[in-house]
Amino acid sequence: MRKLCLLALLCSPLAMAQDVKVDTNSFMRLPNTASTLQLQRLDVADHATLLVPANVTELKVEQMHLGREARIAIVPTQQSLQLLVRHAQLDAGSQITSRGAPGTYEKTAKPGRNLNLRIESLDAQELSVDARGGAGAPGYVGLDGANGQEPGCTWGEAGRGADGDNGGNGHPGAAGGQVRLELPRDFPSEQIKVLVDGGAGGLAGVGGKPGAGGKSKGCLVYRTDGGKSGRPGAQGEPGAVGAAGSLTVQRL
Repeated sequence: MRKLCLLALLCSPLAMAQDVKVDTNSFMRLPNTASTLQLQRLDVADHATLLVPANVTELKVEQMHLGREARIAIVPTQQSLQLLVRHAQLDAGSQITSRGAPGTYEKTAKPGRNLNLRIESLDAQELSVDARGGAGAPGYVGLDGANGQEPGCTWGEAGRGADGDNGGNGHPGAAGGQVRLELPRDFPSEQIKVLVDGGAGGLAGVGGKPGAGGKSKGCLVYRTDGGKSGRPGAQGEPGAVGAAGSLTVQRL
């Protein structure tokens, strides 16, 4: 019932809700019906995750609490996200992540989403933000070589196996996100942990297996030797690491 009420409250262009709570060890996705959301209180319990959709570009929160190992996960997209918090309490192991998505054979890797995070009052042992780029897709595996043709008893010789195709090169990783933090002046710099590394390059594609030569064959009059096997395909090259993002910290 609480989730239905939340959905009803978040249907206007400037959506407002009093409280949003994600229970322990559970997952909740904010509705994607509005680009700007304003919450009175956001409570993500221990080991729970709140997903912020790609179309949300501004999220304002008066009171935010992240429990132990809790996550705010931000879907990657080209539009940056403004996350504005009046007061935040962050328990051990909690994290805000705007990581890019890994590449696949059909899609390229996505960069970390750009994030502008402003927290006016912060109670935490550590502020952890992960905006690393997605890993590149692996290279294609080379095709195996065809087997050589077997000989006949009255003609020819065994065929040589075909060479395996070379493996494809891994695709490059995506860039890390651009992160801008606006934090209280008294929050220690050594307690700010932000990752903006580029994504790892895709693994090299494995070369195809060599085709086997035609088998030897014994006949009444003579025996035909077997054919030679082909050569295995070469392994591709690993993809390049994505470009690192950037971090800017401004004190309030």
